[in-house]
Amino acid sequence: MTGHLFPTQEIGSLMKPAWLVKGLRGQPVPAKDRADLRAWAGRLKFTREAERVEALLDRPPGGKRDVALRNLGSVHQIRYLEAAGLDTVFDGEVHRAEMYEHPIRHSKGFTFHGHVRSFDNKYYLKASATGPARFRDAYHLDEYKFIAKHAKRPVKVPVTGPYTLADWSFTEHYLNKRAGSGRSLRARTAEARRELTLDIAAKILRPNIKALLDAGAPAVQIDEPAATTKPGEVELFVEAFNEATKGLPGKFPCHICFSDYTLLFPHVLEMKKCSEWQWELANKAASGDGYRYLDLLREYGDSRQVGLGVVDIHVDDVEAPEVVRDRILRASEVLEDPRRVLVNPDCGLRTRSPKVAFEKLQNMVAGARMAREALA
Repeated sequence: MTGHLFPTQEIGSLMKPAWLVKGLRGQPVPAKDRADLRAWAGRLKFTREAERVEALLDRPPGGKRDVALRNLGSVHQIRYLEAAGLDTVFDGEVHRAEMYEHPIRHSKGFTFHGHVRSFDNKYYLKASATGPARFRDAYHLDEYKFIAKHAKRPVKVPVTGPYTLADWSFTEHYLNKRAGSGRSLRARTAEARRELTLDIAAKILRPNIKALLDAGAPAVQIDEPAATTKPGEVELFVEAFNEATKGLPGKFPCHICFSDYTLLFPHVLEMKKCSEWQWELANKAASGDGYRYLDLLREYGDSRQVGLGVVDIHVDDVEAPEVVRDRILRASEVLEDPRRVLVNPDCGLRTRSPKVAFEKLQNMVAGARMAREALA
């Protein structure tokens, strides 16, 4: 992490370039997408790599060609975030199919059954725990090593947390174990959910996080978008976080997007290794005072750092640097220490076009700089 105030960071996925998506699907890549590749290449100092991309696009899909194309897509996104000026980068999750499907595919004990609707017109491929949830391979390790090799800025690895992985899965095996016990279905369901969640935390997440730390990852961000979707299970979310990080060195940022953060307290005070809350606040500010949630930290004496959501990922309107500056300065005042504030979008920017996302990130970086100047 940098030594200056208000370091800026990515926090999730980016929209994959059209040439990458079509190329990996084996579809023709039209001239306009190739022109877009060349245009961005000039801005990102990616010209030589872009020439290699075009050569790969002219080859039949499959095998080593697809691996090389995806790797070049990863470098493209790293350069994209670096060109925007971020202090901490990743690659927008180019190597992952999706934040749930990717880790589940690389774990034992799960069977995919089909697509279900998550929200709006978005769907994800849902699996059932048809056996004990167990470690198969360190599914982010090669990805991290590749990104760390090519990035010119510090790298932070996001991983999907155990509570979300369990909440988005069926508990089939764990529920069947309790058949005929005489307890109510409600009690059996709660027990099954808890056992699955803690198995994922201890048997899948913890060894994956350890592999990243052993490889030199400076920070592992744990994403838990499902944390407050069942308010009665916030204690389970906390227990799973603690189980996933148990015995591991260092502390871990926790990213919780689009939630009612009042539901987290006071339970989350027990998340001792959570070093930073990454909260979506700009979206809430559009319909009220989203930054009031920072008062929770003062109310409960929670002195953690905050990854402050300052740009809304759901709209194309690009926040002016002055808006970002004012949000940062307000957070610094509420938290009573500007060193506690890190700056990021509300969530991943994959819902915005590369042009809009880049402008938002650039203005975010400019706003952080203006906030530093204001305090200086």
